[in-house]
Amino acid sequence: MKLELVEQIVRWTAAAGLLVFIIIAFGGIFSMRKRPHGRTEGKLAWFLRWPVYFIIAALYVGICWFLWKPVPLEFPVSVRWIFIILGVLLYFGGLGLYFWGRFTLGNMFGGSSGFAVQLYADHKLVTHGPFAIVRHPLYLGVMIASLGALLIYQNWATVFLFLCFIWLPFRVRKEEIALAKEFGEEWRGYCRRVGAFIPRFRRN
Repeated sequence: MKLELVEQIVRWTAAAGLLVFIIIAFGGIFSMRKRPHGRTEGKLAWFLRWPVYFIIAALYVGICWFLWKPVPLEFPVSVRWIFIILGVLLYFGGLGLYFWGRFTLGNMFGGSSGFAVQLYADHKLVTHGPFAIVRHPLYLGVMIASLGALLIYQNWATVFLFLCFIWLPFRVRKEEIALAKEFGEEWRGYCRRVGAFIPRFRRN
């Protein structure tokens, strides 16, 4: 099979995967609207409203549409094959990790931002499934998938998205503060056992 055809098939399949990701992510955000809120960490809790998420998503789509131009680099066929194989593994592996984490969270899934995080009144600490491997599998999955998308599409839009997502490890601080205040020793014990983004093969 010709490389160009393989690239085309992979890119269309990846686009379908992105559509599923958007539906699942925004479906979860929409479903949390009427949940009773509990602890808030951060001063701008007004930011955590579902219309704001849709506005930001629309801005992202507009920027990506504008940047959907190939990066002006030429690679030999062998390198392009490596990019497409690694891209598929990273992109769909990252999406798989995100979906696993999302469905493991169930109704504990919620929205947060770099400004504030909102827990639920009946919030429970989820530590099984992918959360037994890393504390933030959804963020990790998105970062891995964005790197895969960069290798698959090789355009300025995926460069932009990758740069947007690599800062995610820095935005979890407020989430972890809120969870530490809410769950106390249970959270601290969990942190001793499980790394934030890198699995710990030696448990304390």
